Amino acid sequence: MQIKIVALNARFTHSCLALFHVRNELEKNCPGVDTELCQLTINDSYFETLLRLSGGKPDYIFFSAAVWNSERVEQLILDLKRCLPDCGVVVGGPQAVVVGQHLLSVPCTVVSGDMEALSASFYRDLENKILQPVYGGSFLQMQQRLLVSPYREEDFSSHLQNRNIYYESSRGCPFSCTYCLSSAEQGVHHKPLPQVEQELAQILAHKPTTVRFVDRTFNDQPTRALAIWEYLMMQDVETLFHFEISPDRFTEEMFTFLQTVPAGRFQFEIGVQSTHSPTLQAVCRKMDLTAALGNIKKLVSLNTIHLHADLILGLPFETRESFGRSFADLFGTGAHYLQMGLLKLLPGTAISRDAGSWGYESCGQPPYAVLANQWMGHVVLQELYWFCECVEKFVNNRYFPSLWSYLRRRGEDVFVFFQGLLRLCQQKNFFSLAPTQEFLGQLLKQFVAGRHDGPLLLEFLRYDWLRCGHRYLPTCLQLELAEDQPQAVKDALFQLAAAGPAVLFEALFEKAGRNHFFKTGFFLRFSGQCLQELGLSLDGAQGVVVFLSEKEESLYRLNKTIVLQV
Repeated sequence: MQIKIVALNARFTHSCLALFHVRNELEKNCPGVDTELCQLTINDSYFETLLRLSGGKPDYIFFSAAVWNSERVEQLILDLKRCLPDCGVVVGGPQAVVVGQHLLSVPCTVVSGDMEALSASFYRDLENKILQPVYGGSFLQMQQRLLVSPYREEDFSSHLQNRNIYYESSRGCPFSCTYCLSSAEQGVHHKPLPQVEQELAQILAHKPTTVRFVDRTFNDQPTRALAIWEYLMMQDVETLFHFEISPDRFTEEMFTFLQTVPAGRFQFEIGVQSTHSPTLQAVCRKMDLTAALGNIKKLVSLNTIHLHADLILGLPFETRESFGRSFADLFGTGAHYLQMGLLKLLPGTAISRDAGSWGYESCGQPPYAVLANQWMGHVVLQELYWFCECVEKFVNNRYFPSLWSYLRRRGEDVFVFFQGLLRLCQQKNFFSLAPTQEFLGQLLKQFVAGRHDGPLLLEFLRYDWLRCGHRYLPTCLQLELAEDQPQAVKDALFQLAAAGPAVLFEALFEKAGRNHFFKTGFFLRFSGQCLQELGLSLDGAQGVVVFLSEKEESLYRLNKTIVLQV
């Protein structure tokens, strides 16, 4: 019996953990079965995908269906039935039940739940080719649970080569958020720490670029999370580790350890969703907001862990004003990436069952994005959606960190700031154009031009542009006076250095290295106020910033700088 097990990933670098579990369960329960893993992407040619799946005339094709690929899965099943009318189709994954409901006229078997929890009848029916329409099972409800890593040694040189590796040290979630599919079941199963270390050792022996922990709340047990972090940092690898964490579940011991983690080794995805208490209560999201926001700020201060913080637009009791406060609260933490996505009314979630009583309207097709509710009409939600897109383009990169830090320090009303920036973007047809750093800088220059601190903000834009490695100033950031031009500043300093020994330069280069220093550096004069705001000066005197060609060992890998007080 030949079975193809198929995942349609979002991109090539992703992999599908579920496929490996399905393969192992099939081979364990159906001796002699011939399985083939097919990891494709939703961006592949549809016709070529169809040909790859129909090739070899498999007896069964298993699909993993999620909300973002289920439409293509349905399309493939319909066309595969035309190519291979005798081939059986089995669909699992979080969207499996919905796919089955959409394909009632097509012979198709739905597996609801976990493959490890299926009874022996499923495999008996599979071998006899008499599968029923629906099978189900819950891993968390099993009396004897054994959760092991599904990877084999040969997987790392084939199915996992050049891909992110997904690993679960626990299954289940301690929260019961009404918008999340994980809330359908209660409880969490944690693997014993010795098992976790053994499985991670197998993975890390292959020096993967990225390992993503899929634990729904990795730090639900802080002591356990710390033990895993400590183990990972003892390994001789340069792997990036990604974790989904709850921001209010940190201990001082965890922060002490995180101070020792090198830049770029850990990445945290932080689910905040809202800072409006009635909203959090309505969706059953329990969180100590004071501790959460404070801990995010402490993590930011480490400057070594990339922080991806989430807000959801369209939750119950969230108004335009309260969403603006939630955004300001999260922006104020300094998190590096603000992911503000629309609420999705996923089938099977508690919030989807209450949608009618709360006046929800949503799209009829995946991913079921919200269109309106009783707290946000469609016009307001539309405005806030584009607001989020504006923030996405301007903030979620390394282009303007000094500008955003300044806004935080001075207590700027950032909701009002980005609303104004959004209006300018819409006037300029921004969302139909390429958001290059130069274009973004041009719009910011125009937007801040009328402010009393506009000249200072323009200096921040020049500083951030050059820190990103550019060796010129774009048209929108050019200086007016001839003596302020970068070449004029460099020439003046070169003459000063050539005139003889100077305390200003003696720590920067020996005489033999003078030409190299001036050849590779980019020189620009900044005001004393700007240097103070950047933390580069204490006395308020103006100076020249030299932008070097070397990169910092930091998250953003910005170019190093030297300040000359001249």
